[in-house]
Amino acid sequence: MLNSDNSISIMYDLAIIGGGPGGYVAAERAGAAGLKVVLFEKRALGGVCLNEGCIPTKTLLYSAKIYHYALTGDHYGVYAKDPSFEYGKIISRKNKVVRKLVAGVKAAMKANQVEVVQSEAFIEGRDAEGIRIKAVDQEYVSRNLLICTGSEAAVPPFPGLAEAGDIIVTNREILSLEEQPKEIVIIGGGVIGMEFASFFNTLGTKVTVVEMLPKILGPLDDEISALLQKIYAKRGIEFCLRCKVTGIEGNQVVYEDPDGKTCKVAGDKILVSVGRKASLTGFGAENLGLAYLENKAGRPVGIRVDEQMRTNVPNVYAAGDVTGFSMLAHTASREGEVAVNHILGKPDRMRYEAIPGVVYTNPEVAGVGLTEEQARESGKEFEVIKLPMAYSGRFVAENEGGEGLCKLIVGKKHHEVLGVHLLGNPCSEIIHSACIAIETEMTVEQLKEVVFPHPTVSEIIKETVFTLK
Repeated sequence: MLNSDNSISIMYDLAIIGGGPGGYVAAERAGAAGLKVVLFEKRALGGVCLNEGCIPTKTLLYSAKIYHYALTGDHYGVYAKDPSFEYGKIISRKNKVVRKLVAGVKAAMKANQVEVVQSEAFIEGRDAEGIRIKAVDQEYVSRNLLICTGSEAAVPPFPGLAEAGDIIVTNREILSLEEQPKEIVIIGGGVIGMEFASFFNTLGTKVTVVEMLPKILGPLDDEISALLQKIYAKRGIEFCLRCKVTGIEGNQVVYEDPDGKTCKVAGDKILVSVGRKASLTGFGAENLGLAYLENKAGRPVGIRVDEQMRTNVPNVYAAGDVTGFSMLAHTASREGEVAVNHILGKPDRMRYEAIPGVVYTNPEVAGVGLTEEQARESGKEFEVIKLPMAYSGRFVAENEGGEGLCKLIVGKKHHEVLGVHLLGNPCSEIIHSACIAIETEMTVEQLKEVVFPHPTVSEIIKETVFTLK
């Protein structure tokens, strides 16, 4: 296709802006199905998840877990004399893991004939031929467009924040610290905040968490989050709950406590982790006339989509954090798959009833479906059944003195599984069985008939359902 300036536009079946879990999974699926695909990524393939989130943080947390095991090896009859760690080597290993996995994504794109353009992309508009996108002085035309621009750290305009300089870090900068801070203040007790709190606390850093809500891990089941907070309070983390940050003074966080008293807490570093916001600007979205989800103040917080991830603009889809709905990597990947399936004419729709959430602290937290609080607010008639993790022989064998809980929310009349919430290692690896139960609308009676391998920690789910009379 020859343009007026004699440049050539290349036609594609699908153009994807953003190479994170939503974008690269969609590209891989579409390429494997025979579509001609171009993927634009301005930083590194893998997006925030692979480069600045999921993978690097879990790599750091695993190093911390190994160190914790060395410190507590005597509980298992294993003794390590004066265990220590090298902070720089922990960071270097994290970088190596990220490089390896980014290379894996590149290989997957090549294997599925996906053209990768390492550049910012800008949507110029659409016409009868398709959606026009400009990148590196080249115009690309595609019949379909999938927007996967992700999200970025939300940084409130606290007074004094800019003046604090490099004392302030977000999830991006903290991953590359050259030295371990002796003291750190974490603003926000959500998933990101608690995972870094776990990491630094294990390595011996003094950690203070300042959270505006009355609990950590706001969306999670109240009982589970309270148990995790209790465990980390015993390990030395100081929690300032119901506390509103009012400003930053040098290396100090200024906040109001629940009684309205002004307090200050200092740290070598201050991590701001109060959530993330969808990346909605800078790529020409305004040239398409997209409809957005809005907050109470009328500000856009995500691109509005339907069950097939379609926007209000024909042939334009969105997936992942940019929709402002479920900001999880695995949600983004599934949304990308749904969008591609619709393009391919395959029946599919996005369902959110069985999206798991995991917090990779030590011990881990995992949950799927309704929490007890959500079930109560919904007006559903339900029952709560629960057991300590100690009812699992494998858990007792591998978690000396460890605390844990398995909690199920079930419908009162039909005993359908509405929610499952776990505290204890390795619940991140067993929560998928609960996802399947909720996705397939299993009842407790049906779950009782499933054979779980023995001995495994996953058996705790079956043990728990047998407590329902």
